[in-house]
Amino acid sequence: MTPPPPPPPGPDPAADSPVDPCPGPESLVVLFGATAGALGRDLGSDETDLILLVWQVVEPRSRQVGTLHKSLVRAEAAALSPQCREASGLSADSLACAEPLDKVLQQFSQLVNGDVALLGGGPYVLCTDGQQLLRQVLHPEASRKNLVLPDTFFSFYNLRREFHMQHPSICPARDLTVATMAQDLGLETDATEDDFGVWEVKTMVAVILHLLKEPNSQLFSKPEVIKRKYETGPCSKADVVDSETVVRARGLPWQSSDQDVARFFKGLNVARGGVALCLNAQGRRNGEALIRFVDSEQRDLALQRHKHHMGVRYIEVYKATGEEFVKIAGGTSLEVARFLSREDQVILRLRGLPFSAGPTDVLGFLGPECPVTGGAEGLLFVRHPDGRPTGDAFALFACEELAQAALRRHKGMLGKRYIELFRSTAAEVQQVLNRYASGPLLPTLTAPLLPIPFALAAGTGRDCVRLRGLPYTATIEDILSFLGEAAADIRPHGVHMVLNQQGRPSGDAFIQMTSAERALAAAQRCHKKVMKERYVEVVPCSTEEMSRVLMGGTLGRSGMSPPPCKLPCLSPPTYTTFQATPTLIPTETATLYPSSTLLPAARVSAAPTPVAYYPGPATQLYLNYTAYYPSLMPVGDPPRTVLQAPKEWVCL
Repeated sequence: MTPPPPPPPGPDPAADSPVDPCPGPESLVVLFGATAGALGRDLGSDETDLILLVWQVVEPRSRQVGTLHKSLVRAEAAALSPQCREASGLSADSLACAEPLDKVLQQFSQLVNGDVALLGGGPYVLCTDGQQLLRQVLHPEASRKNLVLPDTFFSFYNLRREFHMQHPSICPARDLTVATMAQDLGLETDATEDDFGVWEVKTMVAVILHLLKEPNSQLFSKPEVIKRKYETGPCSKADVVDSETVVRARGLPWQSSDQDVARFFKGLNVARGGVALCLNAQGRRNGEALIRFVDSEQRDLALQRHKHHMGVRYIEVYKATGEEFVKIAGGTSLEVARFLSREDQVILRLRGLPFSAGPTDVLGFLGPECPVTGGAEGLLFVRHPDGRPTGDAFALFACEELAQAALRRHKGMLGKRYIELFRSTAAEVQQVLNRYASGPLLPTLTAPLLPIPFALAAGTGRDCVRLRGLPYTATIEDILSFLGEAAADIRPHGVHMVLNQQGRPSGDAFIQMTSAERALAAAQRCHKKVMKERYVEVVPCSTEEMSRVLMGGTLGRSGMSPPPCKLPCLSPPTYTTFQATPTLIPTETATLYPSSTLLPAARVSAAPTPVAYYPGPATQLYLNYTAYYPSLMPVGDPPRTVLQAPKEWVCL
């Protein structure tokens, strides 16, 4: 029997159907969570573990809801904060019987998929009250416990933002709460519900269903995204960076990489190339980094991670400026820009290369098992401005596995030298290149060399006092308070704190008094007084002894030693004057130091008595120290300076 012919095609009924005013996701999963510590806006700020998850599925098209689920999570630290105990009614005993986080997440995925299938939905997206639950709790905790979160936890809708989009005139999105949103919409809530987390989810579902009644094509259409991994990239000196997006992290392990720093801020979106590890005066990492985020909201959440832990170390997080970030991470070299233009590359730093080593030598040292991206083009050698090699180089690798293979060559031999290999960053490449390309800076120079508006006149009168054993946290104000009435006898610009090679307080300070009698009286009155639980030695000394120490010498119980010097022609303690060439340090700075701080051009048979030297306008001194002069001082306090004692003299 021949089947009847098919009917002629008619109009598509779907074409004439009205467009759904809410073309968002098939399903929403309303999610609420709590930790054993702070709640609300401070959720996740105290680094405590997750203890509760409550969720319910909402199908936006049919306005149907699924079963409400509640699951306790076992916390590693069973102690609950008073705020959590009062709000949740939970105890350590009830949490001891709960499942660990990885098991709870598996149950979450299974139950959500089942509810979505029952409601006839498809793909689903999480919806939370604010960003803290995912960004500050789930992602950091999963990172600490080496758990892999499902893909659904990398995008979500922020109910506060969606509500603020519909009702922008009520208050800022960050100030909204579930209760205020329900109140503004005039929704009736179940005031008798006392099960912690259940009331919040039920109220959030009611708010969502009310918002879906209002026609708005933008509602639930653009979820927030959490970056899966940190992306490296270059930064230019010409870039303008918003200061509201930058923080400074301090206390990092010296071996930490940019990926380690990004992992510390897991859950927050770090900008591309936004981790800049800071280097000290010797070109080594100093435990600090500047981090740039994609917006100010991410930066504010990052500040809440102050004193969170990386391994066993706690990390301090402070505000920073865009100028500071560009100064560390920015560069101007076209060669560096080309080197860093390759995306998704792992950067390693090679240190200690023979000066004669070229690309072929380095590639042969690394071997065929860890090829450099682009061969010789994937190598960047660091050179002095005159073209001389420094012994440093950077190499690019296409993936983490190749970089790990190259790191196994750490301290391998190239010729007669062993080569050090470290993980590096684009910002470190810029810093190292900028350091060697910035003119005749001294290797240990850690801050701009500034003129010091005070004079250290040569003399043997003991009109100064030395403070030894100061707490490392002591400030100028602490010293003035410690001296008490004797502070009134300090000369203008007469307080000098000595820093070590890392730019940190050494525990020593020198004070210039108005006379030797005042210095002796201050020493007798304050010797072995206590400052911050430490007793401080106060002993008289001369201006010459003070200047020797400030310029790198030592002053101990066995006597005074002059500043060290590499020149074989120098025979301490007798120094002479010398003539040099163009000006590096302003004349007013150079006149501050006696002849004992000046290096001779040639040995002369001069008298053993030092001669004060006042250079002319065409004099150049290479002094290996850093001088700081604060621009802001309290009214009535004696002006002061902070000098960094050098480790050794360097003559250029």
